[in-house]
Amino acid sequence: MPIKKILIVDDSATIRYFLVDVLVKNGYEVITAETGDEAITKARDEMPDLVLMDVVMPGINGFQATRAITRDDATKHIPVLILTGKDMETDRIWGLRQGATEFISKPIESAALLAKISALA
Repeated sequence: MPIKKILIVDDSATIRYFLVDVLVKNGYEVITAETGDEAITKARDEMPDLVLMDVVMPGINGFQATRAITRDDATKHIPVLILTGKDMETDRIWGLRQGATEFISKPIESAALLAKISALA
């Protein structure tokens, strides 16, 4: 399935702006969410082709939101790529156990992110 619509989930306006800029310039439709709760709702309502998920956020964290999205019958087909400053091996393993497809540590390099997205298509 080609990836056209991407949901970006990050509580940092700076990171959201950077990701939106990179993705829109590369032809993707982008939706944003600032919290895990909002991500779960938007995943159900908007049915994106991919979710880019931060981990450390207020309320439901990215691990919890990833688990909710990947275990919900309506959204479990949507791949979740975790983008986080948490770069310990245990964080990567835990993220993958929650249902994430990929795990990328911040800071994010545009070319590497675009390559990961292309590989998922």
